[in-house]
Amino acid sequence: MDLFGDISTTTWLLALFGAFSLGFSKTGFPGLAMVNVLILAELFGAKASVGMIVPMLIVCDFTVYPLFRRYSSWKELWPLLPSTFAGLIAGYFLLDYIAESTARQGIGAIILLMLALQLGRLQLGQALGRLTHSLGFRWTSGFLIGSSTIMANAAGPVFSIYALVEKMAKETFLGVGARCFLLLNIIKLPMVANLDLINAQSLRVNLLVLPALFAGIFIGRKVIRIIPQKGFEILLYIFSAMAGIRLLFF
Repeated sequence: MDLFGDISTTTWLLALFGAFSLGFSKTGFPGLAMVNVLILAELFGAKASVGMIVPMLIVCDFTVYPLFRRYSSWKELWPLLPSTFAGLIAGYFLLDYIAESTARQGIGAIILLMLALQLGRLQLGQALGRLTHSLGFRWTSGFLIGSSTIMANAAGPVFSIYALVEKMAKETFLGVGARCFLLLNIIKLPMVANLDLINAQSLRVNLLVLPALFAGIFIGRKVIRIIPQKGFEILLYIFSAMAGIRLLFF
């Protein structure tokens, strides 16, 4: 069997780099997942890349979940799930009907809005601090996480801003995130397959990039251990801003 088929060496190398970034992102740098999203969208098309990425995400999630499960519990995730599922369902129905450019721009705007909220909270103190703990904020965050994950696999930056606003410690962020995305990506798999976005070509690419995916997870684990909380938060701001700007304007 010819695994490469009509995939060129350049395409394969770029896909490897994207997979490495995805694996690295799963250890605590969610903004880096945008590198994989953007590379695969450029190589294979935006909608096709959605189906291509989901199996890769599930492999990552099953790998990192045992590593981070001790840092939190499922109980910390339950309040976010109802609105997240609502966003997931809405995004599923929208994915077939809106243009790819519209979806990209909308998700970019969402990410930048969440980032602006967190930066505003730092400046305005208790006024916005009360908003972050409201039911409305939690439902909005969950809905955006669900809708962005199904439409473009872009929920990582949104979740990172939610975690920052909620003042999650680095360890709690990793534990809750591992649970959240393991559950969401398993649910997404049949939904995306039903839209005919998973096929023999996408699965072949998944198989080819597995080594880079695992390398990203391994190296990311080493790096996350040496970054202090403050530096970690700054990196999340930077990665989230870069991802939002790229999706909105380019």
